[in-house]
Amino acid sequence: MTAILIILGLIALLVGLLGTIYPAIPGLGLMFAGAWLLAHADGYQIIGTNTLIFLGIVAALGMATDYVAGMLGAKFTGASKTAIWGALIGGIVGAFFSLPGLLLGPLIGAGAGEFWARKDLWSAGKVSLGTFAGFIVGVIAKVGCALTIVFTLAVMGIISLFQ
Repeated sequence: MTAILIILGLIALLVGLLGTIYPAIPGLGLMFAGAWLLAHADGYQIIGTNTLIFLGIVAALGMATDYVAGMLGAKFTGASKTAIWGALIGGIVGAFFSLPGLLLGPLIGAGAGEFWARKDLWSAGKVSLGTFAGFIVGVIAKVGCALTIVFTLAVMGIISLFQ
């Protein structure tokens, strides 16, 4: 049973790493689940409660930052509510078109929403770029949180070798 938990935990961590780039996969949530499975596999001896609480906070902050960053990027450029809804819809639709769709979906959606609301091409372009910049900041934050989870687990594993 322990081997199965370890294998499932490692698979969750790897799929979670992929999910930090691909928004259709809940990356940080899967990574936390993988960490919990690894902790449970050894009876919380190596990865204890405090470490799991820390990893849970890191995962929650990373997910929140990811959602807020795109909206803040759009808001910073003065986006209308229609543009923000356009970015959300564009992101959802773009998820079905692989990596180009993930990058261009929110950008096109925000631009289309802003153009629909204000009929100003310059404003629509500015909002699109702001949304894209927010998306990039969100991805960077998620990757940073994912690396924090991986490095924390690696350090805990290495420390356990010397005890």
